Amino acid sequence: MLLVLWDHLHHRRHAKMLNKAGIVGPPTVPFLGNALTLLKESPATVFDLQQRLINQYGRNIRMTILFEKGFMTADPRMIEAILSSQKVIQKNNLYDLLHSWLGTGLLLSTGKKWFRRRKIITPTFHFKILEQFVEVFDQNSAIMAEQLYEKADGKTVINMFPVACLCALDIIAETAMGVQVHAQRKPDFPYVQSVKTASNMLAERFLSPAQRFDTTMKIFYPKLYNTLTKTIQTMHDFTDSVIADRRAALQKSIADGSYDRSESKATDVGEDVGQKRRMALLDVLLQASVDGQPLSNADIREEVDTFMFEGHDTTTSGISYTLYLLSRNPEAQARCFQEIREVIGDDKTRPVDMKDLGQLKYLECAIKESLRLFPPVPLIGRYVAEDTELNGKLIPANTNVILLTYHAQRDPEFFEEPNKFNPDRFAIENKGDIDPFAYTPFSAGPRNCIGQKFAMLEMKSTISKMLRHFELLPLGPEVQPLMNLILRSTTGINVGIKPRVY
Repeated sequence: MLLVLWDHLHHRRHAKMLNKAGIVGPPTVPFLGNALTLLKESPATVFDLQQRLINQYGRNIRMTILFEKGFMTADPRMIEAILSSQKVIQKNNLYDLLHSWLGTGLLLSTGKKWFRRRKIITPTFHFKILEQFVEVFDQNSAIMAEQLYEKADGKTVINMFPVACLCALDIIAETAMGVQVHAQRKPDFPYVQSVKTASNMLAERFLSPAQRFDTTMKIFYPKLYNTLTKTIQTMHDFTDSVIADRRAALQKSIADGSYDRSESKATDVGEDVGQKRRMALLDVLLQASVDGQPLSNADIREEVDTFMFEGHDTTTSGISYTLYLLSRNPEAQARCFQEIREVIGDDKTRPVDMKDLGQLKYLECAIKESLRLFPPVPLIGRYVAEDTELNGKLIPANTNVILLTYHAQRDPEFFEEPNKFNPDRFAIENKGDIDPFAYTPFSAGPRNCIGQKFAMLEMKSTISKMLRHFELLPLGPEVQPLMNLILRSTTGINVGIKPRVY
């Protein structure tokens, strides 16, 4: 009884303030909170659970899991208040699972460190540097198309997620680190395997209570924990070696007078010398300084690892779901293809440039509509560290908040026929009809996605390349969205393809 009383007193203030704010939820039990509710669900049913809770309790739902107190929200006005706040910029504790791999890079850092790193990294996404990255997008998407021809019989079911993932890994490795890992041609390369393994294992930890904390994972899943530790070490060793080589090359070029701040060398893994190429994120970080001091190798590794993580799975999901939706909507696919022919022409081998991609307006609408229906990041976590007024409601300190962007983007109050694929929603003439906080696939506010222009260009380049080479067919099972770090599907994200003849 004393323990129950302590639990009640521990949660009393928090519960009282949320009740006063009109944020209610399912009944709790001592110590466990709402954990029993979640135990009945699987990753594939979590979206249905969230929708049921929204239907029953409204867009703001109070939830307590063990000693973690907070609420979930699918209310665009609450989402606006949180994402626009300069005070609520700290990620919630679910993100701690990524700390062993990413350290406190841009995704996980807060305060002065976050502000300084954001300021340093922002120039990487300047128009002129993005323009140079388009060549990388085009070259690697061409490899993806080339390798798919052997399955382009109109009958074979292709799960696009692992295919697009290797292409995205090639792209982000070259643009973030300045190295070519040839993930598509050499998928067994240790670093490529480590990235895939770590991403999958961390996603599983996110969904498994027994794996949520290092201590419990060591006790109940010691082999998995050791595998994850070794995998992360492999990635760190690779990144460290690349950073050391690039720093040495930078210092040598400064010493011998050949240094050019606007250029760097790309290293083909396994070779000593690469071809001349554009700036990579790593080069920007090597040339940066804080308070007059250069960033350490450990500082740089945090940011490079963060971009390797954030820059491949997210675009993989976006590319895969867009191809899936176009395969199921032939009229939209035909409009995309016609636009591509008008802008790029009929030469399938012609490389695209920034101007070409900028003119693919309808394709961009199709991608945006895909991101609405299937956002690669289906929820966003924040932590309210002190009592804070949000959307007219006083939210208590120590509150974990989960923004249910997946549900906000399917809210019938903000989107007519919300489950229908309709790219015209995002046409210029309809742009004013979209509530900017009902649609946040790249987040919003001070912690919005720094790489959203990069991601959109990569998706437009890759998807347009696929449509130039193949007709997409509605083969394979329908998607069953899977709640994960990144939105996936329990059934795969499947299409069929056959060569375009034109």
